[in-house]
Order: sequence, then structure tokens, then C-alpha cells
Amino acid sequence: MKTVIASTYLAMAATLTLLAFSCGAVCLAGDKGDVPQAVVKFADLKLSSPEQMAVLYARIAGAADEVCKSVDTDSRLQPDLSRMIECVHATVRDAVAKINRPALSAIYNARNRDPLPITLMAAQR
Repeated sequence: MKTVIASTYLAMAATLTLLAFSCGAVCLAGDKGDVPQAVVKFADLKLSSPEQMAVLYARIAGAADEVCKSVDTDSRLQPDLSRMIECVHATVRDAVAKINRPALSAIYNARNRDPLPITLMAAQR
């Protein structure tokens, strides 16, 4: 059962991040079918602004939270908060990594214990 749950979380994380990275106006998270979906809008943001990048991070985290909340659990079990937290964390981490913007990665790194690498490009002379 853990394998099914883990693969569901990975599928949600992968689709959220891939789609969040690939479109500017509206992005869907999840596959059609049994995987939950969320919409992340960010065409209105200037991603060169640190404040706007923080807004994008908050939107990604909010969408991940909603998607992970809606994952079906066994009704005989108490809701497992640690699985929900793990799902949200994995989804946000994957989204931030795929977007690959130093400012967004810096926000993620400031809020999490497992930092993402930040790659800066050197100026050419």
C-alpha cells in the first residue's frame, strides 16, 4: 500500500511541477482521472522581483497543499498528517527544482532543511 501511495504522490508532484514550469498563465496539476488537480496562475507576476517570486512560492505551496489534502486515505485509519506533509514537501520541492530560478530556490532553501542547489550563471566578458 505504501508503494501505491508513494507513486500517487510522485505522480502529483511531477505533474504539478512540470505543468507549473511549462505554462505562464494557467497550469494544471495532476493527470485526468483519479489524481487530484490544482490550478496555479502566475502570468500576472514579474518573476524578476523577489516579492513576486515569494508570491509564486506561496501559490505553489497552496496548490500542493490542496492537491495533497484530497488524496484518498483508508477510511479505517486516522488521517496521517505526516504523509500529507511529506506529499506537500515533495510536490513543492519538485516544482521549485523544475522552475529552476535562483530566487525561488533561495526561498525554498530558507524554509526547508534539504536545500536545493542554486546555479548562478557567470557573466561573460
